[in-house]
Amino acid sequence: MAGMDTEKEPAMPTVLITGIEPFDGESLNPSWEAARRLDGQEVAGARLVARQLPCVIGKVVGVLRQAIEDVQPDLVICLGQAGGRSDVTVERVAINVVDARIPDNDGHQPIDEPVVEGGPAAYFSSLPIKAIVRDLRAGGVPASVSLTAGTYNCNTIFYGLAHFIATERPALRGGFVHVPYLPEMATRHPGAPSLALDVLVHGVKIMVATSLAVTQDIKVGGGALH
Repeated sequence: MAGMDTEKEPAMPTVLITGIEPFDGESLNPSWEAARRLDGQEVAGARLVARQLPCVIGKVVGVLRQAIEDVQPDLVICLGQAGGRSDVTVERVAINVVDARIPDNDGHQPIDEPVVEGGPAAYFSSLPIKAIVRDLRAGGVPASVSLTAGTYNCNTIFYGLAHFIATERPALRGGFVHVPYLPEMATRHPGAPSLALDVLVHGVKIMVATSLAVTQDIKVGGGALH
C-alpha cells in the first residue's frame, strides 16, 4: 500500500575471483581455468565474478584495482599457479619486494624492487587461512598454509591487494592462494604433481564458503620448521 515502508532484500554478496594468464611458455594457467569456470555462479549465497590478470609485474596491480572498482566485491580471492607444489597452498604473507627469476609476459625482469615504494615490508592475508585449509582437506582437496608467495607476479598481486585494502578499502577482505599444475600441464614436466580442474573448482567453492562464514580464523598449528 502507498505510504507503507517496504523492506528491501539484502544485496547478495559479490566475490571477485582472479586468475592469471599463462606464462613461461605454458598454454594454460590453472588459476584462470578454475576462476573462469566459476564466473557468474552462485556459491554460499554469493555471486562469483571472475577476472583474468596479466603476468606483467608493472601492470598487474593496476588491473586488479580496476577490477575491484568495477565489481565492488565484498571478498577477493586471487589465484595463481605454483608449478611443482603438490597441494593448494593458502598464502599467509605478502612481502614488498619483486625479484623476478624469469621475465614476465612483457619481457621485463625487475630485480630487488619494491612492489609499492615506501610501503610496509609485509602484509598478512585477511582470509581465514587455517579455516580454509581445514575445510579444503575435509572436502577432499589437498591443502596447506604457505609462508611464501614467491617474489614474482603472484606476490605482486597479493601485496598490491593487501596494500589497497590497508590504505583504501579496510572493509574489504582478500588474499592469495596458489594452485598446482593441471594434469595436462604436468605431462610437460615429468615428476611434477598436479591436481584435476574439477578438484580445483570444488576447492575454490570451499574457499569462498569458508571465507564468507568465518571472520575470525581458527587457531591450529600450520607453521613450518624451515
